[in-house]
Amino acid sequence: MFQRLDEFYDWYFEHLAAHSYEVTRTRLDQLTGWAIEPDTGNIRHHSGRFFSVQGLGVRTDHGPVRQWTQPIIDQPESGILGILVKRFHGTPHFLMQAKMEPGNINLVQLSPTVQATRSNYRRVHRGRSQPYLEYFTERGHGRVLSDVLQSEQGSWFLHKRNRNMIIEVTGDVPVLPGFCWLTREQLGELLLVDNLVNMDSRTVLAGYPITEIADARRDEGPVDELFAAITGPTAERAPTRRESAALLSWFTEMKARYELTRWPLALSEVTGWDCTPERISHPSGRFFSVIGVDVKAETREVSSWSQPILVPRHRGVVAFLVKWIGGRPHLLARAHTQAGTQDVVELAPTVQCSPDNYTGSLAEHRPAYLDDVLGADPSRVRFDSVHSEEGGRFYHAENRYLIVEVDGDFADEPDPDFTWITAAQLAELARFGNYVNVEARNLLACLLFTDRTVPGERLPAPVGTTAR
Repeated sequence: MFQRLDEFYDWYFEHLAAHSYEVTRTRLDQLTGWAIEPDTGNIRHHSGRFFSVQGLGVRTDHGPVRQWTQPIIDQPESGILGILVKRFHGTPHFLMQAKMEPGNINLVQLSPTVQATRSNYRRVHRGRSQPYLEYFTERGHGRVLSDVLQSEQGSWFLHKRNRNMIIEVTGDVPVLPGFCWLTREQLGELLLVDNLVNMDSRTVLAGYPITEIADARRDEGPVDELFAAITGPTAERAPTRRESAALLSWFTEMKARYELTRWPLALSEVTGWDCTPERISHPSGRFFSVIGVDVKAETREVSSWSQPILVPRHRGVVAFLVKWIGGRPHLLARAHTQAGTQDVVELAPTVQCSPDNYTGSLAEHRPAYLDDVLGADPSRVRFDSVHSEEGGRFYHAENRYLIVEVDGDFADEPDPDFTWITAAQLAELARFGNYVNVEARNLLACLLFTDRTVPGERLPAPVGTTAR
């Protein structure tokens, strides 16, 4: 446990200095343990496990583009993302791990206690076992605070879900090297630092009960007005039945109104993409590429491996607009359709896109409210930090996460695909799978754990790591 954050930083950088990591780009046809299928062009692991890269055809009546084909990551197995919580002197602490992922900015970020695919924790790679796994796979180790199958990035994953869990324990928990206990307030401070708390941690933390945070904030000192109103002791603890029924009715209408049809394709059948033995890319320079990487990481279950990895071409923007309605802050949420999600729509932030994709011929498709986010007066920006996305499958994928406050007369009647909701309503829906998408959950975690507004910071380059 750390009394001050500078103690955490000492621990973090000591961990980095004590270990070496290396990530080297390579051709897709030179990945050890992987093969490009000659008849389909699909990329698969020799074990048949982990994941594959294949093609997908998409047809929908929701959005400006109605039909397309694309490469996509198919990972049908669900993994476990779990965080242990324990109270020390009455204060909840979260057991976090300094974990290396090949795609991470800074390579090592704070991850959940357990972050493992089913292939990993069943040791298909024949590496070391996953510590603390028994707390999440065996009943009786503690009190379940959250347990839900949640979707992940629907533009890049096909039907990907992970089991998000928070377990509160009371007994002794050995703290292994590379792990540490952090309070909610400390995690909130670290969420303001660019590329430090990883995506898997953020999605799990979004499931932490909002009532626990309201109780904690009752005993804390001054908190920024917006964050205090969202989760503080004066905030409404839970949506009323009437509010919940109205929101669910709108959301059900969105799911019933639109259609989404997907069908598997061989990569060789995907149109508009260049699929070569070296890499997969879009000739326009937009969207993403798929490359290969060779990885060395002495702290992982296996010390070296190869894999394909997806590389976004541009940094994204993920933002909620927030305004005060009836004395409470409300978030402008969107019913959003993506190629790989389980359902037709999920609840998403106001804006979720890569702005650089909407230039030239695609400028007419620029998302609603994007200019309100990017053109906001700095005094209106209540949260602003850059965070990496899932570093095990995405290389240097990062989004700028924003909370932007707007005037009370802004969009009283928003576009039909949007609705105003409270953070409590969003948190309630996040307790169930296939309702709230991963980007909205990431912003929800920032709202729940952050108490103040400061500019985001960036960590120095880690010691003893290389990425080429």
